Amino acid sequence: MPIADKIAGFIEKASWIRKMFEEGERMRSIHGADNVFDFTLGNPNVEPPAEFERAFRNLAEHPIPGMHRYMSNAGYDETRQAVATVLAEKSGLPVTGDHVIMTCGASGALNVVLKTILNRGDEVIILTPFFVEYKFYIDNHGGVPVEVWTNRETFQLNLTAIENAINPRTRAIIICSPNNPTGVIYPAESLGMLGDLLRRKEKELSRQILVISDEPYARISYDGKAVPNIFPHVNNSVIVTSHSKDLALPGERIGYLAANPRMNGVEIFMGGATFSNRVLGFVNAPALMQRLVAGLQRVTVNIDEYREKRDILYDNLTDMGFRMIKPDGAFYLFPKSPIPDDIKFVKLALQHHILLVPGAGFGAPGHFRIAYCVDREMIERSLPAWRSLAKEAGL
Repeated sequence: MPIADKIAGFIEKASWIRKMFEEGERMRSIHGADNVFDFTLGNPNVEPPAEFERAFRNLAEHPIPGMHRYMSNAGYDETRQAVATVLAEKSGLPVTGDHVIMTCGASGALNVVLKTILNRGDEVIILTPFFVEYKFYIDNHGGVPVEVWTNRETFQLNLTAIENAINPRTRAIIICSPNNPTGVIYPAESLGMLGDLLRRKEKELSRQILVISDEPYARISYDGKAVPNIFPHVNNSVIVTSHSKDLALPGERIGYLAANPRMNGVEIFMGGATFSNRVLGFVNAPALMQRLVAGLQRVTVNIDEYREKRDILYDNLTDMGFRMIKPDGAFYLFPKSPIPDDIKFVKLALQHHILLVPGAGFGAPGHFRIAYCVDREMIERSLPAWRSLAKEAGL
């Protein structure tokens, strides 16, 4: 076999998101794009903010000498400091550019952190429902993923379940708020309780446990809901994030990791992470994008567009009988499947030309995910198909 057995096995179990996206391509070729309603991929359909376009044009027309050359593996000093300034304001802590590494998106940042901290066999807690790639990233670096359910009704942190999962092999826990796929935000009170729990367990086990806060949706929240910064609540914490969602730049692969300045051994961690960023093959984050996002740390896409789409789908689908938590952020809905087998339901939806992702793809069978980062017109056009699907599913 030309590929490793493990990779062959991973491909067989590969992300349902990509499988359904590819099915959508096939269906569009048969039925036409206007007759297929694809809610599979978290690929923002909005354009980057006008501030990005202006900065891009200005840099193209007034290039900086040497702007395409290598820089420090951690990134441009001015970009790192721009990120740190905003994080310091949000956290109330002395975050500096020395605590920031520019990365190839949040995925790159997460792989850098995991490579930096994991010894073979170390365990990383992931909270169900979870972004499925977490398991592959952990495996990349010899770790073992441990799935721990959140509250099954609210999808909020289940601190008892987390505590029960922690053992002498636990090295880290990954959280995501606003969450993919549920859209829930973990409130400051819960994060504080998590910090208290981890401090107690670290003392008991004589072992540092790192909270990795995956935050690509941190600037996409609704109805005045705040997204708390992790740093004031958990000393041993690191943020991994990207501008894929908040600036609608997923294809540019630009993000960063930021370490809590109160982390035990933060200087050692940053040295290891900078080294890992290089030897993983990223070398450095894209130079052009680093230049551009430095001045956009207080800018985001129009959140109202996503809120309106959320409300259209949530209001209509709940009227049809679908049951779900109303998301506080991100751009996903995660309803309960109206029939117990979520994969069977997703296949039924295909018959109505609706493409969804089964909850099993996020470790949560019995649910399905809707990505509403799509054209509003498509959402409205899909509603008759949703009604037909609801009726056939017994709602």
